[in-house]
Amino acid sequence: MSDEVIHGLVVDVGTALDRLDHIPAGSEKVDAPPPVLMAYQQAWIADEAQLKVMEKSRRTGLTWCEAADDVLIASAEGGSNVFYISANQDMAREYIEAVAMWAKAFSYVASQIGEGIYEDDVDPEKGRRYIKTFEVTFPATGRRILALSSRPTNLRGKQGVIVIDEASFAPELAGLIKAAMAMLLWGDKVRIISTHDGVENPFNSLIEEVRAGKRGSAEVATVHRVTFDQAVDAGLYRRVCLRKGLAWTQAGQDKWSTEARAMYGDDAAEELDVIPSQSGGAYLSLALISQRMVPAWSSTNPTGPVLIRGKWDDGFAYLPEDVRRFAIAGWIAENITPHLARLNKSLRHVFGNDFARNRDQSVITVLHEDLDLVEYVRLVVELANCPFSSQQQILFALIDGLPRFRGGAMDATGNGAALAEAAAQRYGTQMVEQVKLSDGFYLAHMPKLKAGLQDATLVDIPRDDALRDDLRAIKLVQGVPKLPKADTQSAGAKAAAADGGGGKLRRHGDFAIALFMAHYAFTREAGEIDFMALPSKVEEWGGKADDGDFVSSAGWVRGF
Repeated sequence: MSDEVIHGLVVDVGTALDRLDHIPAGSEKVDAPPPVLMAYQQAWIADEAQLKVMEKSRRTGLTWCEAADDVLIASAEGGSNVFYISANQDMAREYIEAVAMWAKAFSYVASQIGEGIYEDDVDPEKGRRYIKTFEVTFPATGRRILALSSRPTNLRGKQGVIVIDEASFAPELAGLIKAAMAMLLWGDKVRIISTHDGVENPFNSLIEEVRAGKRGSAEVATVHRVTFDQAVDAGLYRRVCLRKGLAWTQAGQDKWSTEARAMYGDDAAEELDVIPSQSGGAYLSLALISQRMVPAWSSTNPTGPVLIRGKWDDGFAYLPEDVRRFAIAGWIAENITPHLARLNKSLRHVFGNDFARNRDQSVITVLHEDLDLVEYVRLVVELANCPFSSQQQILFALIDGLPRFRGGAMDATGNGAALAEAAAQRYGTQMVEQVKLSDGFYLAHMPKLKAGLQDATLVDIPRDDALRDDLRAIKLVQGVPKLPKADTQSAGAKAAAADGGGGKLRRHGDFAIALFMAHYAFTREAGEIDFMALPSKVEEWGGKADDGDFVSSAGWVRGF
């Protein structure tokens, strides 16, 4: 096979992943032969990260495409040996046969499949263990691909690329991963491929760590995810038809997919949809949230994080614009400006915003990053039933007062798009990101929020029942950590709101998203805007009366 053809197999990672996300069912031409590798297989091979993890559906051809990549590695000048670790002899033989097939397809000179014995160290009392192996060597480079029919207890003395297939089912996976990581020190690579076997499995824990950045940057460690439906949309059933000599039809594909799901029954979510079992509970434990909460600011606790709540009556939105702007300016001067003045002017600040207009709360959360790179919550502003223009006035006043403004992120998924766009226009798109929340975004960034709380690099959340309920509202929904569509307010909080006349208001994890956005803002590449002093008088916000006139005007604004 020519270099051009080989190169065609290994396309750009971003392009391939984009194809996988957007390919509609039946998008390949029926009368044209499909590419050798499907989009997600191409993306897997193209990814050069040292540590790659694949969470996948059953029978998606990942072992087959991994064999292709391993042949390219072992046969290349300056390449590496490859050690494939499987669960049983059948898997090892299937893999090594794929290796031999790819070597022939690539026109590389390789030995016939050889069988041997791998001597494995075990507990001295139990003696040694011998593992059957299958091997293909490449005389031109002196490299070999060795497939082990069982998992070794150690990898001492081995150097090369390590491939662990169906890792979830390894009896000592944590120890095996630890041993495999030693290969990275010498520039080799580790590939871990598996379906899921429960949310508490070390394989799932590894995925969480990689997504949280605990295993290195995105250039060093990556996670790929392929569900059964994605594989079918990318052409899996077409390959089945080619293999069996069948004519592809949409009806045939639909029938085949339905039968596959029926075959797995209740296990289809884990086996086909890549959702770890028992994964429907709260994403953040009550104990973890409580550990990161501290008493909020008060006159007796002047160093605590500030929690400000503002609520407006329905009629406020229909007052003349100049009256509304004057009233909001007074509220800002009384409730926000004094706290902005107390922020540490030597530290970088970011904000996150979750927008709401009517029933939910609109929340702005401000963090600063200390010299020890720990992020501290400094200010939380909740706005209930606040008009669109008034929210913009409050947000801009707050941002203008942030010392060393590092940037912000805003939920622009729904009605918040207008406010997010206005902020990006005012401060620049580099400084303010308009985030369209999606399952992909949650998967990529929510584990980092959890890791920050676990590692105590995200701290000082104001101790408050509503904020705690918001964070507890994050659930694993079909394997994705996000907010469910229903209200997230606890029954006790709802009852309290009803007793206080706030029955119209509800919560939908509002603070959780604002904190999520603020934490994400610190991960963005952005510039910095120096501190801009805020006016301290109502007149400088466009008003003409004093604070007393504002407070007693008609009871439209109440800060609490």
